[in-house]
Amino acid sequence: MRKLVTAVLVNAAAVAVAAWIFSGIHVGGDTTTARVVTLLVVAIIFGLVNAVVAPVAKLLSLPFIILTLGLLLLVINAAMLLLAAEISAALDVNFRVDGFLTAVGGALVISIVSWALELAVDR
Repeated sequence: MRKLVTAVLVNAAAVAVAAWIFSGIHVGGDTTTARVVTLLVVAIIFGLVNAVVAPVAKLLSLPFIILTLGLLLLVINAAMLLLAAEISAALDVNFRVDGFLTAVGGALVISIVSWALELAVDR
């Protein structure tokens, strides 16, 4: 249970950093509490998307991942971020990603921040 809560909090912090860096990633809410709740919900959605959809997408595109020396993984992560934004919109969560290039940059930032925070938390 502790690992699950830690993973959600790390994902939420990573999404918050990406939203802070990129103006095309919007986390809505009138108050700070509403924004934190939005970030937590988006982190849960993003985690579920990465746990269910991402492995299938990576398996199906494995030859292309090898061919591009792994650069396609960045595109897949961006697609997962866009999918999480679409699911959030369908669930009436105030989270939006404007455009594919913003999603690529956001996915890169989320990956780096998540990696760094996981290293810091595991120690």
